[in-house]
Amino acid sequence: MWDKTKSVLINMKDYTLTFLKWLLLGSFVGALCGPVGFLFSKALSFVTDLRSDNYWLVALLPLGGMLSVAIYKLCRVSDVGTNRVLESIRTEKTVPALLFPAIFIGSVITHLFGGSAGREGAALQLGGSISSMLCRLLHLNEKSRHVLTMCGMGAVFSALFGTPLGACVFALEVVSVGRVCSAAFFPCIIASITAFWISTTLGVTPESFPLQSVPEMQLGIMWKVIVVAIVCALVSILFCLALHTSEKLFRRFFKNEFLRIAVGGTIILLLTMAVGSMDYNGGGVNIIHHIFTHGEVRFEAFALKILFTAITVGAGYKGGEIVPTMFIGGTLGGSLAILLGLDPGFGAALGIAALFCGVTNCPLATMIICIELFGSEGMIFFALSAIISFLLSGKASLYTKQKFIYSKLSEDVIATDEIKTELLTDTSAEPDTEPEMSVNAKSDDTIISSDSESDNGET
Repeated sequence: MWDKTKSVLINMKDYTLTFLKWLLLGSFVGALCGPVGFLFSKALSFVTDLRSDNYWLVALLPLGGMLSVAIYKLCRVSDVGTNRVLESIRTEKTVPALLFPAIFIGSVITHLFGGSAGREGAALQLGGSISSMLCRLLHLNEKSRHVLTMCGMGAVFSALFGTPLGACVFALEVVSVGRVCSAAFFPCIIASITAFWISTTLGVTPESFPLQSVPEMQLGIMWKVIVVAIVCALVSILFCLALHTSEKLFRRFFKNEFLRIAVGGTIILLLTMAVGSMDYNGGGVNIIHHIFTHGEVRFEAFALKILFTAITVGAGYKGGEIVPTMFIGGTLGGSLAILLGLDPGFGAALGIAALFCGVTNCPLATMIICIELFGSEGMIFFALSAIISFLLSGKASLYTKQKFIYSKLSEDVIATDEIKTELLTDTSAEPDTEPEMSVNAKSDDTIISSDSESDNGET
């Protein structure tokens, strides 16, 4: 009886110490990332407004790109991006500290001169860089570094976009498709909430797209939702293919990074002049808002945004792909809604859910983010759209270092025999120096991808 009681007390001690450890570290990461998210948000808003008032700045995009390349070379992080952050969560690789100023300045340059890129991809890199620096300062072990990196990713995403719950789950889900590190839930939610609170207190307005109307659940509506989800799943594959193919082509034909990005910037400039509009430069959040508030959308908008973004990212401009993904999903979903007799705003929400899930492979995060962005009234439709796209998009992904652990078609493990054995083995019996909480995270540290995946480079 005493032995059992003693064991229970020891477990309580381990859980309590782990709780206090991650409460402190999660809060600290959130406190660091909140102000960073605020500064990054304000910087991007400022340069976006500046470009909107001075159209001629787009003509300087090639020069701005070469400046960005120079900064990355100076910081010695030319080949470091979101893929490195994802790798650092599973391997011994770390995120360089100088990635922080490089991605911050590089993203500002892209938005100032009209490159088609977002901000949340940069947020993941900023958060990963901050967490990595903190781990080195505190001399934390590798497992703690993995968890803290996810905290930083979710925290800056939360501070920047204003979706703390979705940002937390996204940081956990995006690393490995089919597996979530349960040990990181608590510190990640603490970091995300702390960063969100600080950024909103400082003046960042959480992103939201209120729906004008949500239809009742009827058979006639459900099949239309399914059609939108299927089309968006196919376009999500097209978008990922366009991004990776563009990067390969630019690297093949333009070996010099300065020449490569200058050519890409020149193409964006010529496309902007040909289109006669700056709707496809920058992230395009204003266009998404226009769909929800006015119910107006151009049918070709999604295709043009894919083209602009693929060239921008492929040429080497810095930023992110999440906001362009929402632009593509919103315009495509809105267009399909008009054809199917649905409200364009409702269709845009469905399209955003489907495209986001299709390119990130994060269904739980998608559903939560949709509720935070659009409200809960249409959550069943959003969930259905996201899950259909998740299934039909296959192994398409924005991130070449995202690992598929389980097949989307069955319970089969997509891994080597060694990893399959590990996943089927009870790892709790293995010795560890950390409390029980970090034992649960152990299996996520050694996950590798199937041999069929290839690395198309960092973005």
